[in-house]
Amino acid sequence: MYSLKVCPYRLYFKQPAATSRGVYSTRDVWYLYLTSNEFPDRLGIGECAPLPSLSCDLTENYEQKLQQICNEVASKGYIDHNKLRPYPSILFGLETAFAHFKSNSYQLQNTSFSKGETGISINGLVWMGSYNFMLQQIEDKIKRGFDCIKIKIGSIDFNEEIKLIEFIRNHFSKNDIEIRVDANGAFKTEEALSKLERLAKLDIHSIEQPIAANQWEKMARLVEATPLPIALDEELIGVNQRIEKQHLLDIIQPQYIILKPSLHGGLSGCDEWIAEVEKRKIGWWATSALESNIGLNSIAHWCSTYPNTMPQGLGTGSLFINNIDVPLDLQKNKMWFND
Repeated sequence: MYSLKVCPYRLYFKQPAATSRGVYSTRDVWYLYLTSNEFPDRLGIGECAPLPSLSCDLTENYEQKLQQICNEVASKGYIDHNKLRPYPSILFGLETAFAHFKSNSYQLQNTSFSKGETGISINGLVWMGSYNFMLQQIEDKIKRGFDCIKIKIGSIDFNEEIKLIEFIRNHFSKNDIEIRVDANGAFKTEEALSKLERLAKLDIHSIEQPIAANQWEKMARLVEATPLPIALDEELIGVNQRIEKQHLLDIIQPQYIILKPSLHGGLSGCDEWIAEVEKRKIGWWATSALESNIGLNSIAHWCSTYPNTMPQGLGTGSLFINNIDVPLDLQKNKMWFND
């Protein structure tokens, strides 16, 4: 007999985190505490972390729906993945709680990463802000040893953003520093291609979601014409059925997709995405969606089960003042698990 307790928790950012959708200073998540009469010495902790104005399952009655689903799962004793497709953040939290309960520790897998033998390469994230603020972050990431830097763009003048990237390229070639940019859908459709052409001249690795989501035909035309590889992110939100995933990939045919389990179907839903893109020779990497270390640890262990050597977007664990203590450690450009 299982029991699932829902506990809301508010995370506080060390400094405001700006995106094209607004500025975050706090982050509301819900922790799931899984216990069982059969194993009284065990506890499984999961994290449900929907993002405002982004997650497909975040509604006004989210906590009520979460408790209802948890009651059903506890009484059945298992997760009905198919039934929970419309609730990716809840599914991810449940998957994490059951994995933690089963392993009875934060070591959720049996991989070289989980054993502390290898680290996972990650990118250094540069948040939106003023020119000087973004330049300071870039210099800090390079100084700390990152060889892949992701820059969020779309908040300041595009020419200023080009200057920031030129600063990196004036000192480091693409063989020394890989640059990814994330537009979060900020480009207008009619100007997107000309902006991609300017970015491509700076040896950019890829751009995430250049135009707003849910414009499949326009995105497909942009992918076909782009001089710069395009990675889909927000485009995947709400596409929860396997046949829908196949349809999206066949229409847009992106060069990459970016997977966030809290947004894109939980771990099981992301496994489906990977199976479909690998059939189509489309690349992928995973990132966290501003979860605390509970969710981040789960994503990292899941990533370690795939032979994907691309830098992952898992460097968000140090963003919060009141994060949960989990044995994750950042050393230069790699995340390590040191249990």
